[in-house]
Amino acid sequence: MNLDTTHPALSDLRSRARRRMPHFAFEYLDSGTGRETGLAANRAALDAVRFRPAILGGEIDPDLSCTTLGHSHPVPFGIAPVGLAGMLWPDAERHLARAASRHRIPYGQSTVAAATPEDTGPIVGDLGWFQHYPVKDPEVRRDMLARIKASGWRVLVVTVDVPGESRRERQRRAHVSMPPRMTPKVMTSIATSPAWAMGMARKGTPRMAFPGGYVTAKGKDHFEHAGRLIRVYPDWSYIEALRAEWEGPLVVKGVQDPEDADRLIEMGADAIWVSNHSARQFEGGPAALDALPRVVERVAGRVPVYFCSGVEDGLDVMRALALGAEFVFLGKAWYYALAAFGPRGVDHLVHILREDMIANMTQIGAPTLADLRGRLLR
Repeated sequence: MNLDTTHPALSDLRSRARRRMPHFAFEYLDSGTGRETGLAANRAALDAVRFRPAILGGEIDPDLSCTTLGHSHPVPFGIAPVGLAGMLWPDAERHLARAASRHRIPYGQSTVAAATPEDTGPIVGDLGWFQHYPVKDPEVRRDMLARIKASGWRVLVVTVDVPGESRRERQRRAHVSMPPRMTPKVMTSIATSPAWAMGMARKGTPRMAFPGGYVTAKGKDHFEHAGRLIRVYPDWSYIEALRAEWEGPLVVKGVQDPEDADRLIEMGADAIWVSNHSARQFEGGPAALDALPRVVERVAGRVPVYFCSGVEDGLDVMRALALGAEFVFLGKAWYYALAAFGPRGVDHLVHILREDMIANMTQIGAPTLADLRGRLLR
């Protein structure tokens, strides 16, 4: 099967993934919160960014390579952390860590993945960006950080845009839980997803392996206690403590306010990550892309600024870069690709994004990433 003709776009991978994933897993991955107007706002903001096409520029061979936090990458996009990844597709964390290693792109793993940092750190090596959710107990936090560091993870990404639980109504209707609660609806969904089911049978029931290792409760209570461990309401002092305890690069994810970015840099943050959690937490705020230029202006080149939320193709990557992001991350897209075709699908997504960037950069006469901003239609 030639995926470039049968599945040339992310939308094709998403459609196939939907057929191969249990309903509850797809709904967890695909959904926002509320009436999902936040998802629509993210999409509209991206679509509103336009470029000026160029003619008679001669042959262009766009260079997509970039450097961030001291590492060079062949493309300016990476894998954002996604919670409950191992529930979305069997052994998703290892599959994506291997893909990141193959393509030399950053791989982000969530605290609430089904794999521990020890499981995937040796696979991803110096491309590992571990996502940290604040924890209540300082001793547990310090032990977690020590394990992350010992497993080879180079960058710590602390997520700050989850101050409380969101409703996520679609997920509630789909009976999302970790591990899945075997209701008749869930069991029917699993039975009609044989590839997922067989993979899970080989791998075992997915659980929040990392925080779960710090609780003694069993069964349903184990999941709830593991979730409670990281369900904390951090303040600025938490960032101070984290900065003192983590020796490597520290990235703060979920920033939308320029003043917050300013303060975080003063506290020692090595990069600012603009995101609205892909509109999964709150739908009444700005589109993530609308927040990006204001943060970039305030940061003024002191540290890198990263971006995620709603990115679907190479043109979206270009849009974020043109507005000042140094690097762009996708989350959902990698799991659509993995569920659609396994590791081959992930490689195909890298191909889709790269070729889309090359085609569009050629159209606008931008031989390098630095040329994108100058081709914006103002």
